[in-house]
Amino acid sequence: MQFKEIIGQQAIKQQLIQSVKENRVSHAQLFLSCDGSGALPLAIAYAQYINCLEKSDTDSCGTCSSCRKYERYIHPDLHFSYPFFASKDVKVAVDVLEEWRSMLLQDPYVDLNIWRSKLNAENKQANINIAECHDIIKKLSYKAFEGDTKVLIMWLPEYLDRGANALLKIIEEPPKNTLFILVAHHQDQMLSTLLSRTQITKISKLSDEEIEAHLIEKYHVTPEQASEYSFLADGNLIEAKVLLENEADNNAEIFAEWLRMGFKGDVLNMMGFVDKAAGWGRENQKNFLRYGISFLRACSLLLSGADDLVKLPHRALDTAKKLSTHVLDLNMADVIISELEKAHYHIERNANPKILFLDVSLQLIKTIKFKSFPQGTQHIYN
Repeated sequence: MQFKEIIGQQAIKQQLIQSVKENRVSHAQLFLSCDGSGALPLAIAYAQYINCLEKSDTDSCGTCSSCRKYERYIHPDLHFSYPFFASKDVKVAVDVLEEWRSMLLQDPYVDLNIWRSKLNAENKQANINIAECHDIIKKLSYKAFEGDTKVLIMWLPEYLDRGANALLKIIEEPPKNTLFILVAHHQDQMLSTLLSRTQITKISKLSDEEIEAHLIEKYHVTPEQASEYSFLADGNLIEAKVLLENEADNNAEIFAEWLRMGFKGDVLNMMGFVDKAAGWGRENQKNFLRYGISFLRACSLLLSGADDLVKLPHRALDTAKKLSTHVLDLNMADVIISELEKAHYHIERNANPKILFLDVSLQLIKTIKFKSFPQGTQHIYN
């Protein structure tokens, strides 16, 4: 994994490269990021750059013996630790190392749901157990085989269980030429004793423009589709790819038309919409509802006069302005968002989609056409 393969994050790349040039690489680092921002690929590229035999001022060479092994994740001085599902055949992370390597070779932008799908998870909870912690200590006690630096990349240290304390000493006083890189998404779920022993690098979400450019270049989607997916993904490249794989239709136009049906009280066309939505499949239904929630939140910003904070695609922005001017008010937006959030919750739990979308459609008519709100949703605005 080279820095040039990682989407965006130019400032972080430069910061990491500079730390190597100036020989001030901290022995224990925490890459803190949101899902889908590229923290794990960054950690791998950073480790590869450190051990590259012919590194340049901007990247690892990609051709030396060290880089070639890093590209396949088989370098003897590169170690991974990650949550897994313990069983009688799986005691430590290395027992599922082949599945891990296969997943990264396919796409290094991963989350726990993707990793779970590669394993026999059953109903178990993922964690990094005490046996894994002892295995890490054992592996890092050996001298480096080939590279100058042994690297342990721990993905999602939030899943360390009570055995985490066993690692504190080796993280604080590691063997010579050993680097720990922890890749986490939830700082508040990590042990404070672990946080205090690491140098934190915060990695920001990807911009909408970066995700759009990637989707257009790699997946050849239209600019309009790329704009919609990047808006819905909100900086999460993994989510953008999920949306790409589960495209049902043009969510922007369908959702706006659904609101118009509610404004007109068009029950006949509402029934047609319900039949159509029921056949989309669960992931597409969830994507549609998520789009509606994001769209209405943008409408709420417009209604509040915070136009500069709205990040809707151009065509959707025009629609939102028209709806905010002629149809919606803040009360309506609040009520409909609440209904969509409840619908999303129930879709995830296998609710009957036809009944669910019919109920939400009738609530739209009740809210938009008849301005009838549930008790407790009325607000006083200045």
